[in-house]
Amino acid sequence: STIQETMGSNGNFLDNEEAPTYAPSIPVPNVQELVRKDPLQVPQRYVREVEDRPKDTDTSYLSSVIPVIDLSLLFMGNNEELTKLDLACLEWGFFQVVNHGVAKQVSQKMKDAAAEFFELSLEEKNKYAMPSDDIQGYGHAYVVSEDQILDWSDALILLVHPSHYRKLKFWPNSPKGLQEIIEEYSNAIRKVATELFQSFSLIMEMDKEALLGLHKQLVQAYRVNYYPPCSKPDQVLGVSPHSDTSTITILMQEDDVCGLQIKHNNEWVPVNSIPDALVVNVGDVFEIWSNGKYKSVEHRAVANYNKARISYASFLFPHDEVEIGPLSHMVDSKTKQQLFKKVRYGEYLRSSMNKKMEGKAHTQMAKIEG
Repeated sequence: STIQETMGSNGNFLDNEEAPTYAPSIPVPNVQELVRKDPLQVPQRYVREVEDRPKDTDTSYLSSVIPVIDLSLLFMGNNEELTKLDLACLEWGFFQVVNHGVAKQVSQKMKDAAAEFFELSLEEKNKYAMPSDDIQGYGHAYVVSEDQILDWSDALILLVHPSHYRKLKFWPNSPKGLQEIIEEYSNAIRKVATELFQSFSLIMEMDKEALLGLHKQLVQAYRVNYYPPCSKPDQVLGVSPHSDTSTITILMQEDDVCGLQIKHNNEWVPVNSIPDALVVNVGDVFEIWSNGKYKSVEHRAVANYNKARISYASFLFPHDEVEIGPLSHMVDSKTKQQLFKKVRYGEYLRSSMNKKMEGKAHTQMAKIEG
């Protein structure tokens, strides 16, 4: 466990706690293996109801309207860029960041090593298989019933920070160096998140460090999704529509295969990849803290006919014990009513994980009835 030793302790009041478990998931077939055995086969368990299938409406022109934020300008305190960030969160809930400081070779190493991992034999990958009671490891999360329609993807999910949450037996040690590459990439993403949080604090009219402080401890999970090619991409989804239970999510996409779509004005808009950009989206926690001013937006992934696609999602969220609810100054003025009640984050997270991904249904838990 060399990684663990080099990380050392955060000197945090939570250092002696156990690594949490999250949610059970029913084991389901490996999609990559299905395609390997019979590229033309699409089992019924993956076929969506007609109204849920990706349609061919052309909204791709909207992709170029998705805001692009320059992190180096934000970092310098550029007001214009801050206003742009505010609007991006208000109107889209999604934006791409450039000049974010993650070195190109760090991202490329991550992409190369992940591609190599997914090319390993199933037997080799299954050494890191997700246990029945948790979501760390290789496999499928959020499968809660035998009859739910399945996503056309496989995933490797790991808790990265704080380091004592890591269950290293699920960290693949092949290809060689993968553990260190995940570590290096995740640390770089964490730095981007911390810088973004400072700007988010400012647009929420708080002290620069306030948002980070609200987390008590910034927990970071990492999910690498593998979407095999599909002979009937118009009948399946790579990932079901959902909003993220995180505060924010930072995603690295492939340069040449588009798959991510976000819901905007009730249309599904593809998020085309900009070279070296990262995609950032507002999560539920941010929506709740802002009393619904900034909304976590539904998104999904579609499959591709002839190309596999890998995506890299980093989720940043509060410690389990943190109580999340609208911040008082976001409700203050006489006109605004409080939309959410206070909930313990750990309960919120687990309650959403015990359901299948279904749009924003899980946010009902925190909504004030009325």
